Amino acid sequence: MTKQPGGPDAAEPDQPAVGDSAATTAGEAAATAVTDPAGDESAGARDGDAPEGRAVEGTTNAAATTDGADGAADADAAVDAPGTDATRSGGRAPAAALLGLLSLAWLAAMLWSTREAIHSAEAGVTAISLSAFALPGVISAALVAGAAFALYGVDLLGPRVADRATVRFLAATGSGLLIGLAAAVAVNLTYADTATTNVIAGTTVAAAIIGGAVAGARATPVVGAVVASALGVLIFVVAFSRARGRLFDLFGAGDTQESLVNAAKWVSRTESLLAGLVAGLLAFGYLTWARRRAARREPDAPAPRWPAYLLAGAGPGLLLLLAEVIIRVGGRTLIDLAGALSEADSVAQTMLGTSRVDNGIWVLFVGALTALIAFGRTLGPAQPDDEPADETVAAGAAR
Repeated sequence: MTKQPGGPDAAEPDQPAVGDSAATTAGEAAATAVTDPAGDESAGARDGDAPEGRAVEGTTNAAATTDGADGAADADAAVDAPGTDATRSGGRAPAAALLGLLSLAWLAAMLWSTREAIHSAEAGVTAISLSAFALPGVISAALVAGAAFALYGVDLLGPRVADRATVRFLAATGSGLLIGLAAAVAVNLTYADTATTNVIAGTTVAAAIIGGAVAGARATPVVGAVVASALGVLIFVVAFSRARGRLFDLFGAGDTQESLVNAAKWVSRTESLLAGLVAGLLAFGYLTWARRRAARREPDAPAPRWPAYLLAGAGPGLLLLLAEVIIRVGGRTLIDLAGALSEADSVAQTMLGTSRVDNGIWVLFVGALTALIAFGRTLGPAQPDDEPADETVAAGAAR
């Protein structure tokens, strides 16, 4: 019987009369709610709630829960993923201990040769002149030795300690200070007690400290490449000195002063050009070695990009220019004493200073360009676009 609007039974819903008890009906409703997903929608419809709204709300909550879980998982993966420490600290420098030993040996050789040259002088005036000539070699060796030993000291701290910028810088500077103090003690114990001795000792300490501070940078493989290439450049310059006499004859050095000056310029440019090539090739080789070692240990570690090779190739030239600044500031007294001996000594010291600056600039630019070109030759051709994917996108757009 259909209820008429306004009748006494209009408030009651239309449903067939059943003889089931209230308990049975409640039990079936409960079973339906458990087994039939549509029961939630019916219940929601009877309660006046839209099923679509509840479904959207449930989906949104589920998506938020999933996103939260994925974010937590990503955070844990970022902490536990291999290469995280290498990314923060810039990786490790291969053969840091070997670089430290070689640099210390080279510094000891420079100090010993300077001592022998000073002690072989017959007069004090000649000793001052020889000390001024030998000072640049000692300062450059101390700068590289301080950086190399500091690099090894930072490497011993481990990645967790080395990731702290302040601790890393203090450890590197302290390591350079130890090298400088050891060199100063050696100078004071073995050199003659003259005014030049204290200048050489103090300037050596300053150079070693500055070299240690340079090694405090977080780009450890780049610092290792700079140290290795700078040490190679210093050794090359000393070895090249044996061929200077023949090159003077090759470039037309004669009996006139003008021919000697022109030959000296060409010899200096040839030396600087070759030293820059050595610096760039050694920097590129060291960084490539460091990248391959890091890839074997941690496949997910990021590879050095072209700015790293550019900086590593230019590093030896920058160290040479930095050494010239240290010489002109810390060794100013010795340079002035040597220049005051005679007019010829003054001209010689001025020309040598200018030549060292030019040499540093040449090594800087040639080394950077060589390392960058060598890195560019390792890059493969650009990958072509995926043609099937492009055709699929075009077909979808046409539809």
